[in-house]
Amino acid sequence: KMSSGAADLRQRKKQNCTESDKMAPEERNKESSKLGRSPKYMLIQRFAKLFFGCLAAVTSGMMYAVYLSTYHERKFWFSSRQELEREITFQGDSAIYYSFYKELLKAPSFERGVYELTHNNKTISLKTINAVQQMTLYPELIASVLYQASGSEEVIEPVYFYIGIVFGLQGIYVTALFVTSWVMSGTWLAGMLTVAWFIINRTDTTRIDYSIPSRENWALPYFACQVAALTGYLKKNLNCSAEKFCYLLVNASTYTFMMMWEYSHYLLFVQAVSLFLLDSFALAQTEKVHEVYRIYLFSVIVGYLLQFENSTLLVSPLLSLVVALMLSKSLQMNMKKSTFVSRLLKVMYIYLVLTVAVTLNFLLKMFIPHKENGHLLKFIEVKLGLNTTKNFTMNWLLCQESLQAPSQDFFLRLTQSSLLPFYILVLIICLFSVTQVIFRRICGEPLKETIKLEDGRIGERPEIVYHVIHTILLGCLAMCLEGMKYLWTPYVCMLAAFGVCSPELWMTLFKWLRLKAVHPILLALILSMAVPTIIGFSLWKEFFPRIMTELTELQEFYDPDTVELMTWIKRQAPVAAVFAGSPQLMGVIKLCTGWMVSSLPLYNDDDLLKRNENIYQIYSKRSAEDIYKILTSYKANFLVIEDSICNEVGPVRGCRVKDLLDIANGHVVCEEGDNYAYSKYGRFCHEIKMNYSPYVNYFTRVYWNRSYFVYRINTVISFQS
Repeated sequence: KMSSGAADLRQRKKQNCTESDKMAPEERNKESSKLGRSPKYMLIQRFAKLFFGCLAAVTSGMMYAVYLSTYHERKFWFSSRQELEREITFQGDSAIYYSFYKELLKAPSFERGVYELTHNNKTISLKTINAVQQMTLYPELIASVLYQASGSEEVIEPVYFYIGIVFGLQGIYVTALFVTSWVMSGTWLAGMLTVAWFIINRTDTTRIDYSIPSRENWALPYFACQVAALTGYLKKNLNCSAEKFCYLLVNASTYTFMMMWEYSHYLLFVQAVSLFLLDSFALAQTEKVHEVYRIYLFSVIVGYLLQFENSTLLVSPLLSLVVALMLSKSLQMNMKKSTFVSRLLKVMYIYLVLTVAVTLNFLLKMFIPHKENGHLLKFIEVKLGLNTTKNFTMNWLLCQESLQAPSQDFFLRLTQSSLLPFYILVLIICLFSVTQVIFRRICGEPLKETIKLEDGRIGERPEIVYHVIHTILLGCLAMCLEGMKYLWTPYVCMLAAFGVCSPELWMTLFKWLRLKAVHPILLALILSMAVPTIIGFSLWKEFFPRIMTELTELQEFYDPDTVELMTWIKRQAPVAAVFAGSPQLMGVIKLCTGWMVSSLPLYNDDDLLKRNENIYQIYSKRSAEDIYKILTSYKANFLVIEDSICNEVGPVRGCRVKDLLDIANGHVVCEEGDNYAYSKYGRFCHEIKMNYSPYVNYFTRVYWNRSYFVYRINTVISFQS
């Protein structure tokens, strides 16, 4: 029964495709005859519109990539720096990603380089890791292959090639947003406005300024391409060739997105929920939505295999939801339409899907061994106030700016660029229109096959409804976690630009207002051109000078203390030495020197999180003997203490590393609302600088500058005072 039902679906899909292909020329001929134009003239006009629109989209992406490259050069003086000074600009986890790219290029062969990464025991002491799986290093694998296969060794330096690929992907990101807004509104003026808002609000649309190699900078351009293709795929009356192209692009971009980012399946889950709601209200072709579900299913399977049987994907909410949706729909398909059970299933469809999805996810987690990020679930509990904890890692995560609620400055910036007001206007109009459509569907009124401008029913277009639901869901996440704004704000730019440039949206508004003095269609067409033009000129006048100032102003980025530290390590430290210190600094040491470290700034592994917490104890009020035992348990030979952490004066008291350690270690006593620190030992990072016993018995200072103090961990302990 299921195979015959699937065959029927495919047959209906082919029939719809051929019917739309047959209907399209007839409709175009009727339209051209009404306007007194020949079909040939209309074809030339459409081709010119497509050509100039594509040219504008590609040009926008290229200009944005050039802008990023120029800004990066002005900010870091990259071309005039030595290799060590360039590498220091990569901070935290970015340094780790780039260090593995360097290792791949140094390997005698690509196969040998991949093997060393999958069996890596030269990065973290006493630990062998599959770096490709644990850190999702497919971007680095691709970059290294392209660099060597293209013969770029004699043309461009590896670092320029690497960041050039990332900047190029950001150009594709902007182009995809341009195309999405263009497809929705029908005018590439919307794409231009999308790009303008995206660049002006760059602080809130991308993290490319702070972390070039981060996984999201590699992955989100592919997701934007997938969204653009999905937007076209959901459109009604799409000709067969265009539908196949969009379908293939959705496939390719979804698979690639899944491989580029370890958290990609969570974002696809949000998208799947949007499509589920779209299908539940019968606002889109069910066959198309279920084709996308199949793409999700195969993407998870491909991701599971290529990511070395990553069991996290098998217990992901995406897989559970997709399987539940397909099972629930097959039950409905196999039921006779006249039966009472079928009607009951239609009423209880959402409840049925959610129940099956939750149950399936619970069963999968019971029977499939997995290492899903358990600390993320604990973090959510604490974040929502369902639990309290003194755990250092949890409280440290809660103190991170990206994991807190967005500040008022965020909304102020979006308002100053006029983005937020227009987004709210467009969202309200679309929501009211969608609500009207859903009410009509409940009352039994069918959807129109073709929607004309004078109908004023923008809420009947499935691609519009999808984007409305999608931005609302992403917006809810962004209101909880500021880091999620980088997923939400780009689509705010796109939706707002589409709305102000769409005659259908203005016509929908005028239908409600029942304008009679002015012809509503004419006014909608005028406003769809005038409003974005006025917005564009105002943005140009206010923000273009600021952007040009950014590109012409030379900024100073120089960290001599870190350069001196790295130089000393490369010259003086033994090759087999293991360094201990803050995870962020260890990432830079690994990149710049290649020496082994005891911890890394990675937060997807429970063992590494525990290591980070233990090594951070060098900033706590613990005894010299305790710290010595911790460091020697990880075979560390050198300890690096950062003065910036030891003497940190944070803006939020209680979020400094030393405060969090005091809370976790029970060295804080609360009396009458005041916190008092108490311990029989002084703070280790202060006491060790005094050079008295017992600290000198365990540690010997070998190097220091204004920012860093390096101590050799003694193998033979002297107990002389």
